[in-house]
Amino acid sequence: MGKIVILTGAGISAESGLGTFRDEGGLWAQHRIEDVATPEGFARDPALVHWFYNARRAQAATASPNAAHDALARLEAGYPGEVVIVTQNVDDLHRRAGSRRVLHMHGTLDGALCAGCGHRWPAPSEMTPDTPCPACKAPAARPDVVWFGEFPYHMDEIADHLSGATHFAAIGTSGQVYPAASFVEEARMAGAECDELSLEQTALSHVFDRQISGPATRSVPAWVAELLDRA
Repeated sequence: MGKIVILTGAGISAESGLGTFRDEGGLWAQHRIEDVATPEGFARDPALVHWFYNARRAQAATASPNAAHDALARLEAGYPGEVVIVTQNVDDLHRRAGSRRVLHMHGTLDGALCAGCGHRWPAPSEMTPDTPCPACKAPAARPDVVWFGEFPYHMDEIADHLSGATHFAAIGTSGQVYPAASFVEEARMAGAECDELSLEQTALSHVFDRQISGPATRSVPAWVAELLDRA
């Protein structure tokens, strides 16, 4: 059987109560991206950045996987071929729903990274500028997330999966930011059938073979059922 590669974005977790960049009144609305999601912002005010990610970590811990996450886990369990999820999200809702083949291209909230020696470890619920690295003991802990201006994780592995994809789907993402914006074109070059599942049409909808509009909790279970029926 073929390989299904799925790109997920903030829209799939929004129905679990986790805000997107565009949400009014949420964490992102209270701060400039430049202040809380860039290396320069961390250098200027590490206490603010740690506070912001401590709050995001606490918020994510209270969220639960929704019907879309559950459906993708069913797809992985029931599809006779390979299913790989590439997510732009830093929450762990895919894993908690039961998905195992998940590549976090933007890192994870539950990870910590030493800005000095590069050591990684499970993040405590709260970090501060004084949190020491377990390896080098320097107070250089930061969230293990990819900030604007930094290179996403797993890109070589993602490229390999896209080159072998027979089906590609983008779920809950506008797909306008590179490198994720290039994924549908890479999949099309490999001959993959490409579906976009989003609340509404995006700037890249015309590139896909099919655009399915609606909330992820409704569209993704129906899409998964269709794929499993065809398998």
